Amino acid sequence: MAEAQAAEVQSVRVDRPAARLSLAYVLSGFLAFGIAAIAGLLQGLDRGGMITLPKWLSYYAVLTTHGVYMGLVFTTFFIIGFFFSGVARTTGGSLPPAARRLGWFGWWMMVVGVIMATIEILAGNASVLYTFYAPMKASPYFYIGTALLVVGSWFGGYGVFSAYRAWKRNHPGKMSPLFTFMAVSTMALWQIATIGVAVEVVLQLIPWSFGWVPTINVLLSRMLLWYFGHPLVYFWLLPAYTMWYVNMPRIIGGKVFSDALARASFILFVLLSTPVGFHHQLLEPGIPPLWKFLHVMLTMMVVVPSLMTAFNMFAVFETAGRAKGATGLFGWFKKLPWNDVRFTAPIMGMIAFIPGGAGGIINAGYQMNEVVHNTIWVTGHFHLTVATTVAMTFFGIAYWLIPHLTGRRLTPAANKVGLAQAVIWATGMLLMSGSMHYMGLLGVPRRTAYTTYMNNPTALSWMPLEGTMALGGVLLFIAAMMMIGMVIYLTWFAPKGFQEYPIGEIGDTAEATPRILERWPVIISLAAVLILVAYAYPVIDTMQNAPPGAPGIKTW
Repeated sequence: MAEAQAAEVQSVRVDRPAARLSLAYVLSGFLAFGIAAIAGLLQGLDRGGMITLPKWLSYYAVLTTHGVYMGLVFTTFFIIGFFFSGVARTTGGSLPPAARRLGWFGWWMMVVGVIMATIEILAGNASVLYTFYAPMKASPYFYIGTALLVVGSWFGGYGVFSAYRAWKRNHPGKMSPLFTFMAVSTMALWQIATIGVAVEVVLQLIPWSFGWVPTINVLLSRMLLWYFGHPLVYFWLLPAYTMWYVNMPRIIGGKVFSDALARASFILFVLLSTPVGFHHQLLEPGIPPLWKFLHVMLTMMVVVPSLMTAFNMFAVFETAGRAKGATGLFGWFKKLPWNDVRFTAPIMGMIAFIPGGAGGIINAGYQMNEVVHNTIWVTGHFHLTVATTVAMTFFGIAYWLIPHLTGRRLTPAANKVGLAQAVIWATGMLLMSGSMHYMGLLGVPRRTAYTTYMNNPTALSWMPLEGTMALGGVLLFIAAMMMIGMVIYLTWFAPKGFQEYPIGEIGDTAEATPRILERWPVIISLAAVLILVAYAYPVIDTMQNAPPGAPGIKTW
């Protein structure tokens, strides 16, 4: 039955209205990616002492542009576009009209929000380094723009939920397709996580930035930010995991190892991703140690579904290799399609997540966090996870998703260019992120422009590593421009044809999936209980015993 369902998915036609919606999101995401890459190059060269930015272009404005466009705009647009395409593909080939309307409404709202925020950044009114950290205060129109971006993404999620409900109505009593389940899980996590930043922006930052209230409760605003800030990482990661679980097996000629394990890992992410924010505030006063300890413990529990994912993927790789005749302990490794960019780019990102995840454990441990807190180690960490693991998986997706949506095909020559692009990106990230990690251990601060600290000998000793970091940034920019070129080629110039949308079949030996793994009222209720346990008392206490309010400051 699973094989028949997967075969049906591969054979359905490409629905043009659904494809146009997905393509609008994906191309908007890559436009943001290109802008972020330019900002990243300028930032890296300035930080490395290679160039001096003109006075009209602040380093911190460039930094904010890079963070907002790469961390929020590129990822959010791409994720929603990817999910719309996969939900359409696995639920019959099209999206219900209501889902498309919601998707387009969300797209327009997000575009308007991005334009508003960009105008304020370029005008020098919002160089707040992406994190919206009070008491640094930006223009209210920057906050309104980012709020529109988030709310617009909610409507993208509502479109996914609408398509899911329509499928369930037509298939009573059946488990939803695995891709659709994962899309619903990720967007449910996003709906939960963005509550915190929405409350912060709408009820605190916007009134404060307009001057309607003179001060802000800084501790509360940071609690609300980090309520959102860490699950944001899993909003980035879960679409990559979706590709690994569902699309990767088909690409390598294997099968999904376990539908039940895949669903269970995503449910654990929905449950555990949000009540962990205090591990970002371990060195911040005003939060009782007991609550920090609770959040650290819950953070360590989030490691479990990632380990489940690693087990699942290596099981897929080994079973696929042995089915092709591999022998010996690691003979299956040679059977993987290393000459296929659809596989090679994501698996390079997957490998990078091993040291990236280890770095996350260091960041979440109190004693080790004291060593790296507020150093450029942290910047290296999320460039290793988000900018390598997530970005390279998204690259791999784009190489088959865009031609599938545009009615074109990935040619052998384009595949070779894609392989070169992936290798250059990975090399650049190795140099840049590796330098950042090492400099962080030496105490180099994050979020600062180039400085020798008045020729301090310690600061001067960092300069060679700063140069290596800048070199990595140059390689990353080259790879980014190659990726933009490939996006343009695959959208408008590649040969006409059919590019498969790879959906993996469930393995023959996989156990049946328990129905409890799709009982959303139970799952969401458990998530709400964990959030209340982790946040209710600290938030209420911070409101009742508020620290002195802070006026806004401008440091640029």
